[in-house]
Amino acid sequence: MSTSTDGDVPGLSRIELTANDRLYRKLLWRLIPFFCLCYFSAYLDRVNIGIAKLQMLSALRFSDTIYGLGGGLFFVGYILFEVPSNLVLQKVGAKIWIARIMITWGILSGLTMFVKTPGQFYALRFLLGVAEAGFLPGVLLYLTHWFPDARRSKVVALFMMGLPLSSLIGGPLSGWIMTAFNDRHGLQGWQWLFGLEALPSILLGIAVFFYLPNTVDSAPFLDAAERTRLKRDLARDSQDGKRHSLRAAFTDPKVWALGLIDLCVLLGTYAISFWLPSIIRDSGVKSVLEIGILTAIPNALAIVMMLITGASSDRFRERRWHIVVPFACTAFGLIASTFFSGSTAATVILLSIANAGVAAAMPVVWALPSTFLRGTAAAAGIAFACSIANLGGFASTYALGWMKDRTHSMSAGLITFGICMLIGCALALAMPKRIVNR
Repeated sequence: MSTSTDGDVPGLSRIELTANDRLYRKLLWRLIPFFCLCYFSAYLDRVNIGIAKLQMLSALRFSDTIYGLGGGLFFVGYILFEVPSNLVLQKVGAKIWIARIMITWGILSGLTMFVKTPGQFYALRFLLGVAEAGFLPGVLLYLTHWFPDARRSKVVALFMMGLPLSSLIGGPLSGWIMTAFNDRHGLQGWQWLFGLEALPSILLGIAVFFYLPNTVDSAPFLDAAERTRLKRDLARDSQDGKRHSLRAAFTDPKVWALGLIDLCVLLGTYAISFWLPSIIRDSGVKSVLEIGILTAIPNALAIVMMLITGASSDRFRERRWHIVVPFACTAFGLIASTFFSGSTAATVILLSIANAGVAAAMPVVWALPSTFLRGTAAAAGIAFACSIANLGGFASTYALGWMKDRTHSMSAGLITFGICMLIGCALALAMPKRIVNR
């Protein structure tokens, strides 16, 4: 995990550039692997329901519509509490609030193993969204206090590796848990899955409280010169005419555009994450363990493309086309996969392209808010954009389940979401070049 001087200000001496590299390398190693692990745990608890579905629905006699609605209700809770959660985080500090988020979501995710009725399923998924609300926008806000704009896309890419990693490792792991633990001590494999995979979130939540510094001045791993250098770099960003007020978070058209762009991201992300195991099963694979292994392939490619695109975006100081090209690849993959639904190999290849595209765009999208927002506006704006975006999470889970129950096919939903990705391309190009390409 390295840095480059691409993000530094022209005119600095070589000694200062070297000191900057050393400073940001230290910050990367101290903060990003830990946050990546936390995001891994968060996303695993959010989407392990996709592979649990292979046993859970038949055991509980749930339909695809019930599954889709339950998956979607997570996002309702998330949307309602996202902005308040991020404002609380800004007031009480990241250490306390992120620890609270992780511990409560871990407990609620574990309780899913005891679900018996649709009502219980709906309630727990909604509460899981309430508990987790604010984690992603909170971490993104926190990173703006440690890394200047020009370095942000690569940093966010490294943090967001936790998302594809959770599916890369979690898919095979979940398949193994459901196979190896099935019917042990009177519990089915899907129940063991929720119980065991909740433990890391709880333990990491406790670790957050002891590991995470709230501010630059309270960071014990930085010396006085490094703190001064970091605050100087961050102050330079704050002098670029960015908007600070709470009102700006809700009235700035760029925040709305950002939310709609990320809505497209989540349409693609969750259409694949929540439904990939079912799509692979429908292509002809019946073994739960084999399905879990095959879900790792799209996520391995996603990790590579996420890192390449994040680094490239920072290097060339370009954001818009680093969103448009990946979005176009996702649209192609989603739409083309509907023509090869009977072939496992073609399905995995095309959904790997789709997954890599949406993952590659994600860190670039979330490098945008800090280019035009700061302070309270950044806290509320990032959370508000996430709230808009999570409507896509609800749509991709509930709508796909509803469409599948009625058409007995995933094709209509995947084509619809592919078209949405193309709309996202137009929204990205509409963002002001002179502002976002910092």
